[in-house]
Amino acid sequence: MANTRTLTPPDPVDRVLPLRDLILYGFQHVLVMAASPITAVFLVAQTLGFDTALTVSIISATFLVCGLGSILQSYGPAGFGARLPFIMVPGGAPIAIFLAIASQTDVQTAVGAVLMTGVFYFLALPVFRRLLRFFPPIVVGTMLLLVAVNLVKIYGGTITGKPGSDGFADPVNVGLALATIALMVIFSRVFTGTLQRISVMLGLIAGTLLAAALGRLDLSGVMQGPLVAVPQLFPFGMPKFDLIASLPLIIFSIISMAEATGQTIATAEIVDRKGDAHAIVPRTIRGDAAASILGGLFGTSLIITSGENIGIVRATGVRSRHVTAMAGVILVLIALLAPVSRLASVLPGPVVGGTAVIVFAIIGVIGIHVLSRVDLREHGAMFTLASGLAMGLMPILVPGVYSQFPQWSQMILGNGLAMGTITAAVVNAFFQFSAPKPVDTAEQAR
Repeated sequence: MANTRTLTPPDPVDRVLPLRDLILYGFQHVLVMAASPITAVFLVAQTLGFDTALTVSIISATFLVCGLGSILQSYGPAGFGARLPFIMVPGGAPIAIFLAIASQTDVQTAVGAVLMTGVFYFLALPVFRRLLRFFPPIVVGTMLLLVAVNLVKIYGGTITGKPGSDGFADPVNVGLALATIALMVIFSRVFTGTLQRISVMLGLIAGTLLAAALGRLDLSGVMQGPLVAVPQLFPFGMPKFDLIASLPLIIFSIISMAEATGQTIATAEIVDRKGDAHAIVPRTIRGDAAASILGGLFGTSLIITSGENIGIVRATGVRSRHVTAMAGVILVLIALLAPVSRLASVLPGPVVGGTAVIVFAIIGVIGIHVLSRVDLREHGAMFTLASGLAMGLMPILVPGVYSQFPQWSQMILGNGLAMGTITAAVVNAFFQFSAPKPVDTAEQAR
């Protein structure tokens, strides 16, 4: 009788999908995250006065590093990368700090700060690993809620524009965003199978077509300029290394590691990754460090794991890390094909904003799910969540609340995600480690 072996099916996160599905789902990730690098580069370019050629070069470099970083996080060779479906983007807070350093000194010093911060990740990781026990579900859930609120607020600005500017809260723009959200919901309900899984992308495409019909899409400059874009190493010249000027970004990296912890644990749970999710966190941080150093070489700010793809994975149910690896390949191609980069840059802000808002709100739903495992009737858990949300939501919802505080303290106090996470971790530890020991009733009776 022949021996038969039962083949164990691969975990969902390790499943290799057909090439057509890989490209389709990977492109959906790209469409959702594309606004982040484009917005970041345009913000830096406008603030520092870059010309058009330099701006296109930095956009290309940012897409390239995001793509390579996403491949690294998805496959995780040699302990670099989580082997989870991660997409990497330039973080919002790092961009603001990068600009502050560049404005106070020069852009070469800001690039030097990125490179020094990337190295600091490696130096701080052994210490940070010992702190992972301070990130139980109550802290991770609080962090995910704050991530959702913060990102919804930021990308809501792509819908309305800046307060006081011409066209602020234009009803047509707001209507486009609402229509995009409605279309995504309709597609996710009406369609089944593959079409249901790409409902986010279909909503974005339908919203873009609606914007074009309303005359809110300008494609005139897409084919103007070179066809191939080759990112340039050290586009601003050799970096300068100034430890004092770099401190704000280095300190932020600790917050970034905490954020990466929450994202790793949440993603590992969504994709049913076996084993201790906390053990994967150092791999995620090493991937962030490597991508940030590579980004510094090409003149970008920190490139870090993104909360955006968590919402996509949860909304679509497509858990394969090979999908985000394909998204990384697509990002690399976009980086090298200048017309594609220019096409991505003209996607209507309200449509991108509407897509992002609902995807980021899903991150909040994930946070609520994580918190559902916690007994919030318990005194310590209730105050941990309440204090974390209070300290996190204040700077998000009331900008400038700490504007009269010393400049050095505003970087932490004014960062809602940082303050909320730190507060939740400290308060939880306070209740856990200062709780009175239970009284032994038998001993008391004696």
